Amino acid sequence: MCLTINGREVEVPDDSRVSLLDLLRERLDLTGTKKGCNQGACGACTVLVDGERIISCLALAVQYDGRAITTIEGLANGGSLHPLQQAFIDHDGFQCGYCTPGQICSALAMIDELRRGVPSHVTSALTTDEIVLDREELRERMSGNLCRCGAYNGIVDAILDTFSDSMDDVAR
Repeated sequence: MCLTINGREVEVPDDSRVSLLDLLRERLDLTGTKKGCNQGACGACTVLVDGERIISCLALAVQYDGRAITTIEGLANGGSLHPLQQAFIDHDGFQCGYCTPGQICSALAMIDELRRGVPSHVTSALTTDEIVLDREELRERMSGNLCRCGAYNGIVDAILDTFSDSMDDVAR
């Protein structure tokens, strides 16, 4: 059994009880993904699996055999940051930075959800042809990622700045 993590094939550990988070941090030294609450409540450990966001502290590594996992380390292109990573810097979307990797991974998956037309709790109508990425919609979709420092305004600004132009084509 193997996983593809940031484009690299990795053997799944023999111990089926190893969480995906512990595999990433303790066995592969991919420490960008953070262990926050270790109970699935804070979002600090959010990673992407085949482009969808998951909470890696609640996931067993063996569950993702044959799947593509992307961590914060896998988002940069060579020596260049992903545009959302740069936007977090430009908009002060972090203070201590502990939640930032999970926030960024979650935001990338959230944008893909919008493009697919997946509604949220605050989407104006479930049958709408257009989901508008406004502050309320964005905050609802990012509500599973907590920032203990309270850098939410910078986080929202970074996401909106990065994706507002590309969201004009979200209409279905």
